[in-house]
Amino acid sequence: MSTPSDPSLSVIMSERGHLVNLAYRLLGSLSEAEDVVQETYARWYAMSRRQQEEIEVPGAWLTKVAGRICLDLLRSARVRRERYVGDWIPEPLPERTEPTGDPADRVTLDESVNMAFLVVLESMTPAERVAFVLHDVFRYPFAEVAQIVGRTPAACRRLASSARRRVRDSRPPVTPEARQAGVVREFKRAWEARDIEALVGLLDPDATVVTDSGGLVDAVPGPIEGGERIARHAVDLVGRAPGMAILECSVNGRPGLLVRLDGVTVTVMAFEVAGDRITRVWGVRNPDKLKPWTTEYERRLTFPGAVSSDE
Repeated sequence: MSTPSDPSLSVIMSERGHLVNLAYRLLGSLSEAEDVVQETYARWYAMSRRQQEEIEVPGAWLTKVAGRICLDLLRSARVRRERYVGDWIPEPLPERTEPTGDPADRVTLDESVNMAFLVVLESMTPAERVAFVLHDVFRYPFAEVAQIVGRTPAACRRLASSARRRVRDSRPPVTPEARQAGVVREFKRAWEARDIEALVGLLDPDATVVTDSGGLVDAVPGPIEGGERIARHAVDLVGRAPGMAILECSVNGRPGLLVRLDGVTVTVMAFEVAGDRITRVWGVRNPDKLKPWTTEYERRLTFPGAVSSDE
């Protein structure tokens, strides 16, 4: 029987799911989150048995180490993303995120991972993001947050408060998920039918589309703004790609669409819906960010209500 001073392998590995969830929310990238967790465990096993036994709460130690690694990555990410080709969008998650079959690799899909929320997190400073996620999402007390961020509890409280205002100011009116799904489904049908008028009716006049290609595939540079421009661009895409299939899916726990071309996943789209109109669309085309989606389809996992445009 393990005790706090005698951490067994099962006790240590039971923290894996928590660490993956934490790191994904802090970084917006599943691949980077998995690297963080691997590095965290590497540091644990680099210690001697005696050093491990001196740690009273291994889970708290693992969280502290993972949090600090994420903070360092966020600071360096600001430099890396300045060199990124085009817009950077958080890595989208399918309904299931366990390509290795290990449930510990699954990210819990809730409000703290929907695309709009993650995009707001990207606007925060690294310290704000870490303080906010640790306290408001994972409910860590500010005394523990301070140990990870390297600031006083009072300073961490101010960071989280500032981050909270950003989230509150960016949050659209709540639209029931069933209605969101309905609007996205109507958009899919209008897109397949190349019905510009119907598409314009579903898009807010000030709607915006942002695409992340990473410079690895073709994409429109910069955002596309305005409902009519977006509608005409969508119809033009279908006209230039007759083999394109559009499927309904769940993207980070919200209704979304997946585009396949000749059997290959080429785009994952997340939506923000306010009332009966689409206000924002995030299209991820960077193939490096679509690997979990490719894996899901290779394993023949079916998304509820998935229907392709060429059926």
